[in-house]
Amino acid sequence: MTDATMPVAVIGAGTMGHALALVHALGGHPVRLHDVSAEALRRAPLLMADALATMQEAGEAPAGWTAGRLAAAVTTTHDLAAAAAGAGLVVAAVAEDPEVKRQVFAALDRVAPDDAILASNTSMLDVFPLVPERRLPRALIAHWYTPPYLVDLVDVVPGPATDPAVTERVRALYAGFGKRPIVLRRFVPGFIANRIQAAISLEVNALLDAGVASAADIDESIRHGLALRMALMGHLMKADFTGLALSRKILANRSYTPPVATGRCATLERLVDAGRTGVDAGAGYYDYGGRGAAELFRERDRKLFALKRAWRGVADIAATPLDDPPPGPPLPRG
Repeated sequence: MTDATMPVAVIGAGTMGHALALVHALGGHPVRLHDVSAEALRRAPLLMADALATMQEAGEAPAGWTAGRLAAAVTTTHDLAAAAAGAGLVVAAVAEDPEVKRQVFAALDRVAPDDAILASNTSMLDVFPLVPERRLPRALIAHWYTPPYLVDLVDVVPGPATDPAVTERVRALYAGFGKRPIVLRRFVPGFIANRIQAAISLEVNALLDAGVASAADIDESIRHGLALRMALMGHLMKADFTGLALSRKILANRSYTPPVATGRCATLERLVDAGRTGVDAGAGYYDYGGRGAAELFRERDRKLFALKRAWRGVADIAATPLDDPPPGPPLPRG
């Protein structure tokens, strides 16, 4: 068995689990999808087929894939031992609850092959204390973003005892899928993209509560002021073009004070209390005119695929990254 053909077990068939089963199947792997919920396993093939249809409509599905081929590539089971049997990679996509993850890892320790790689799709939890000790050299975090068949970023995060060869195998596997895996040197809650997104959300919530601008104008500022340039350059290359001497002066001026994290946003509270909970409810910060969630998600996916196609036609700015700086002090975990 090679990495290109190894069986993959996906544990959890919910929002992320069924989509991860699709991604691994399209990557060429036989997949066994497990869940304790009969309803989750009933819905998963329908959701995967719908996502594949959206990819085909956008011209983004690998050649030769049909709903029938997908159904043959992904089997569903309530039996954890059957799911894990012979798997080279076990992807845990279960609830973000420490005790649930501990129980799943303990059960996998009993039934998964000794040489299986255990990959947790956690977004915030340090799962390594929850993994049985003998499994730690072959355990890591592989955190995907929704929907994973469209968003290419994958956070690959080794634990203190993870074998570097295992980390590289998983990175190379997902790079072979056409994804953009990045390897963190160590675990931090939220990794990179989610931490930056959390900082943006904190500022946006403060602007809304202070009545500085409307939700639409805040989004326009992000889309037309930040996102265009960041899509090409990221943040640090953009700083190079601004000039680092100016960046140093701005930092020294201390003209920006971040909002205090209070754990709530009055604007958000009002919307939720009014039942405007987002796309599933037909309204949130925006009103979606009575269109259903499935239609809106399909529209989002079609337009994001169109952006990806356009993005591929723009070459990166040629540059050599700076040598890695020495590691600094630990990030605060408050």
